[in-house]
Amino acid sequence: MSDSIENKLDTVEKNLLKAIADIEKTPIGAYNIRENGKGIARNTTANIDIVTKKDKPGIDIIIKPNTQNESVHIPVILTQAGFNDVVYNDFYIGEGSDVVIVAGCGIHNNSCETSEHDGIHTFHLSKGAKVKYIEKHYGEGNGTGDRILNPQTIVYLEDDSVLEMETVQIKGVTSTIRETNGEIGNNANLIITERIMTTNNQSAKTIFNVNLNGTNSSVHVASRSIARDNSTQEFISNVNGNNKCFGHVECDAIIMDKAKVISTPKIVANNIDASLVHEAAIGKIAGEQVIKLMTLGLTEKEAEEQIISGFLK
Repeated sequence: MSDSIENKLDTVEKNLLKAIADIEKTPIGAYNIRENGKGIARNTTANIDIVTKKDKPGIDIIIKPNTQNESVHIPVILTQAGFNDVVYNDFYIGEGSDVVIVAGCGIHNNSCETSEHDGIHTFHLSKGAKVKYIEKHYGEGNGTGDRILNPQTIVYLEDDSVLEMETVQIKGVTSTIRETNGEIGNNANLIITERIMTTNNQSAKTIFNVNLNGTNSSVHVASRSIARDNSTQEFISNVNGNNKCFGHVECDAIIMDKAKVISTPKIVANNIDASLVHEAAIGKIAGEQVIKLMTLGLTEKEAEEQIISGFLK
């Protein structure tokens, strides 16, 4: 990072940024780094502006039409014990743009108090715009206090636009409710890939609500998760086909130990030309997979970890 930012961050803060946004030095392009409810570093470009909201906590990210091959990093870190952070970020993506947005939140909690971040992100994609959105969540610390992350994503896709969302919950999050709501226009496409692992007594709930309103609109949702120990997971999806459209929802989960997984996929066709598919599979690691890897010299535990790593990729 640049000297001015480097002086503001200690080892814990640097490690959090590395985990959630792969930031080890100053990002190229636009960025806004937020810590404990306050912005600590910001950069804009000729094509990307970042403006602080005046009516509530958060920022507006404004991307000019036809912006190509640029990126925006907006990570959030919490290191203050007992801090509850709420932020509202709005993204306005100009017509014909093609950009990458990297978000995510990391919490370090060594206390007995609860630390929580609720991020409400709203995307407005203009005609023909393309966005790849990467969001990682991570918790760490030796304290007994909860580490709670509740992301909400609201999506408005105009004609011919594409939003590709890659969301990952790495580890250490005590509780999370992850909600995505989408309104999809003509020939627009929403692609969502989700990966989650829960351990101990953690809980994770995912909710997808998508309205396929436009002709030839589409949504593709692929959720992969692993529930270990005494953790619980719930996956809920509601896809409404309101026009000639295509929707595909896939939920695959591996359950281990005494964990619990619930999957409730729902599809509703409100048009004769709506084509909607949902798939859900929950099961344990196949014994033959473990045995095969053990014949290559791995222990049973090492074999299971290899299978888990491959499943979440």
